[in-house]
Amino acid sequence: MRYLPPALAALLTCGLILLFNSRLVLPAPLGALLSPQHGIWQNAEPRNADYNDDVLLPGLEGKADVYIDERLVPHVFAENENDLYYVQGYLHAKFRLWQMEFQTYAAAGRLSEVLGEGPDGRILGYDRTMRRLGMVWAAEKSMEEAERNPASKAQYEAYANGINAWIAQLSESSLPVEYKLLGYYPEQWTPLKTALFLKFMSYDLAGHEEDLEFSNARDFFNTADLETLFPFIPDSLPAIQPNTAASPYPGQPAVDLTIPPGADSVYFRHNRPDSIRFLPAQQPEKENGSNNWAVAGAKTKSGRPILCNDPHLGLNLPSLWFEMQLTTPQFSAYGATFPGSPNVIIGFNNDISFGFTNAGRDVRDYYEVEFRDEARDAYRFNDDWLPTTRRVEIIRIKGKPDLLDTVVYTNIGPVMYDESFQPAEKKVKNLAVRWKAHDASNDGAAFYGLNHAKTYAEAVTAIRQLKCPGQNCLIATRSGDIGIWQQGEFPAKWRRQGDYIMPGHDSSYFWRGLIPAEENPHLENPFRGYVSSANQVSVDGTYPYYTGDMFPVYRAMAVNRMLDTAQQVTPASMMAMQTSNFNIKASMSRDILLRTPVAALSEAGKKYFEIYRQWNDKNDPGEEGATVFSLWWDALEKKIWKDEFSQTKLPLPWPPEYVLLESLQRDSAYRFIDDISTPGKETLEDVLASSLSGITDSLDHLQVSGNLAWERAKDTRIKHLLKVIEPFNRLHVPVGGGKGIINAAAPEHGPSWRMVVEMTDGIEAYGIYPGGQSGNPGSRYYDNSIDDWAAGRYYRLWLMKESEKTDERIRWIMHFRKA
Repeated sequence: MRYLPPALAALLTCGLILLFNSRLVLPAPLGALLSPQHGIWQNAEPRNADYNDDVLLPGLEGKADVYIDERLVPHVFAENENDLYYVQGYLHAKFRLWQMEFQTYAAAGRLSEVLGEGPDGRILGYDRTMRRLGMVWAAEKSMEEAERNPASKAQYEAYANGINAWIAQLSESSLPVEYKLLGYYPEQWTPLKTALFLKFMSYDLAGHEEDLEFSNARDFFNTADLETLFPFIPDSLPAIQPNTAASPYPGQPAVDLTIPPGADSVYFRHNRPDSIRFLPAQQPEKENGSNNWAVAGAKTKSGRPILCNDPHLGLNLPSLWFEMQLTTPQFSAYGATFPGSPNVIIGFNNDISFGFTNAGRDVRDYYEVEFRDEARDAYRFNDDWLPTTRRVEIIRIKGKPDLLDTVVYTNIGPVMYDESFQPAEKKVKNLAVRWKAHDASNDGAAFYGLNHAKTYAEAVTAIRQLKCPGQNCLIATRSGDIGIWQQGEFPAKWRRQGDYIMPGHDSSYFWRGLIPAEENPHLENPFRGYVSSANQVSVDGTYPYYTGDMFPVYRAMAVNRMLDTAQQVTPASMMAMQTSNFNIKASMSRDILLRTPVAALSEAGKKYFEIYRQWNDKNDPGEEGATVFSLWWDALEKKIWKDEFSQTKLPLPWPPEYVLLESLQRDSAYRFIDDISTPGKETLEDVLASSLSGITDSLDHLQVSGNLAWERAKDTRIKHLLKVIEPFNRLHVPVGGGKGIINAAAPEHGPSWRMVVEMTDGIEAYGIYPGGQSGNPGSRYYDNSIDDWAAGRYYRLWLMKESEKTDERIRWIMHFRKA
């Protein structure tokens, strides 16, 4: 046995004591993490875990029973609504507590509290962005609005009480593993946290904008080029509501939309000498969208409507969604719920089904504010100076002193950017943000109403509560109605209003009112036999209000093309359509790409051209042609546009996905084809060959590494919300699809919940999401649905009846009683 000197042994002992009780290695003390009694070992769930339980809770008014099926889906039966939402909160917390609280930290700009300021201060920068955007302020206003509704107030309080009942019984050993790893504890849940979560969804779905980048584009391009690169309406638009005699647009706008006098020099003028180098701000995912459609009984085999929905959001673990059934003597609803909020969000009951896609309307604008002096206690507005207010944001930073950030508020909204927080490199501009999500609303009431609705009219009444984020709300009923409404409170805008920064001192540039709800785009029981949306522009250019630009188009084209010819539709055919990998953009561009002069290509170029030529225009797993097309088209766009865009160092938006294809279809001598940085004049054939030649090295690398097949090149990955803990992630998911495809599975974004519902008397429904019901990485229900989701399989969704309490699908039962 080797001898260890006492002095060295003592030193090592002290070192180990320090290591195991400090945060030098991990955010939490290593000793606590490795403790057999309380550490991460306690989170390993046995494969045969028993979820049977008898739960006594002080806040219950009656009895509630939860029947949990083989996929860990709880079917909740309660005697009254207070108990129903109490139990829903309890179950959300039981299976997803860390996730739901972490998302409210993200919404409130509090991530630095638990993660520190991050590399280069990026986490702190994110927190400041959310604070200065006014997320908590907006949630407080919406909570005040919700509390004016007795039903909403009772629902949110019961839900919070259920969450807190679960938190109260937690021991250190039973804490979710993320709390142990990060070294903090859950807070008490409040209704404000639910409001924060809903505002986070508004941020995710109605918070994206490119006003700063578009202001740069206006400053750099002349008007003709700007309209060519960023057209208002695509040529190939399949509008959600076509303007027809059966479903006409409003003739005149309900508010005055006259462009302000002097706008040509104040707002639209390009080539400005005072151009500011605006840098891109913190942004939600640009591709957040979805598909939804409903087919009338005239086109289905059963004679009943079929509703389909697949929201495209971030692919994370734990999943955004939690599947469950909510039942009282008054109603029974089933579907996808948000951990952090009551109700079923996308789903169905015995009479109606409902789903959503993002409207994508521009409801967030910037205004340049002029302060009277450095005190910033007044700002110029028309011919007056109006007083400001202040909100001091206390940002706690793990391991560092608090940061106090003073945000000035105007009648526009918070001054998001100023001398202390700038999006510009060289000059301060005080930019206040006007965002529809700042307005008081009770959006959760829309989902409450949909869960209870029994008729189409009741469902339409329910969605009127949804103010922001604006959504394309899809409804199908057992009685045969189908309809889609673009629902939300949308500002009535003149053309291009809000695309660029507006003058904050001039009220003529302010929103002049809201579009009346009945004038929002909608389509009900159309003769063609279906309604649909896929985030495209909802209307054509004859609609009297400006909707903004930069909408996708190809998924909508693919959906409508399939539904136009569909007959004898069944749930199976709709599931096949929902997982279709057909690339309509590739199909439409094939004639252009086949003009490539093959003789001008290298041997490698000829090889990849042939792979592309033989490809079937489907982004299926195993298809190498899909990879060649994707890289080639991206290279072609850069080849055609980069010489113009590189003439400035200003961050600029990139043209929408359809612009190049439509431009080349109209004119093969498209003026941007010629490279202005080189002598001579380039033709389309020249750039086709050079763009393909330019990617052969990348394609060679993919082929040599065994990653040329589409699913490997795209490399879809579903990461834990913390991103960096490899064992908690699911990487290299073998799924096809991609951007512009109905099956919109991107690298870290895509169909987060697929649902198909046939409104027969027994309700035949199917669904799946890429994750699992449990938020515990140590549970077999953490990611057990991912493989089936990737393969395009679905699960039967069971709207359980009270008479089925002995059904063999029930694995566990939880009885909730008053303590």
